[in-house]
Amino acid sequence: MIQTILVNTIQIFIGFAGGLAVGSGFVAFLTVLGIIPRLIQLTKGNRLIKVLIGCVIGGSIFGTYLSFTDVSWNQPFVTLLIWGVFHGVFNGMLAAALTEVLNVFPIITKRIGLERQLLWLLMAVVFGKIAGSLFQWLILVR
Repeated sequence: MIQTILVNTIQIFIGFAGGLAVGSGFVAFLTVLGIIPRLIQLTKGNRLIKVLIGCVIGGSIFGTYLSFTDVSWNQPFVTLLIWGVFHGVFNGMLAAALTEVLNVFPIITKRIGLERQLLWLLMAVVFGKIAGSLFQWLILVR
């Protein structure tokens, strides 16, 4: 009995500590990349700051809820398509912000001697991402 309580307490502590670490890392990642200020700048939505921040927080909480529950939705293909577009936009924004901050592609092309082929490298990454996403959503998820 005491051993079970001790094990459960340790599991609760480890789970809570892990959640804090991952959540803090995610918030730091968004903050360092400046995604929310960049979104506000691009959309010229200075008056919508609270709405955008609320959407990020709500989306994070909803995503966490879906990750930890066994919810399944039988939705039409169009709804899944829209849901997939939202996921793609979010992941694309994260990837674009990361490459923008770190200047990944110019550094890579200079190091491997492909400075003239930067456009081809970018197109290969874009089409590879599209092909991989379509494969995942049309073959694996279905």
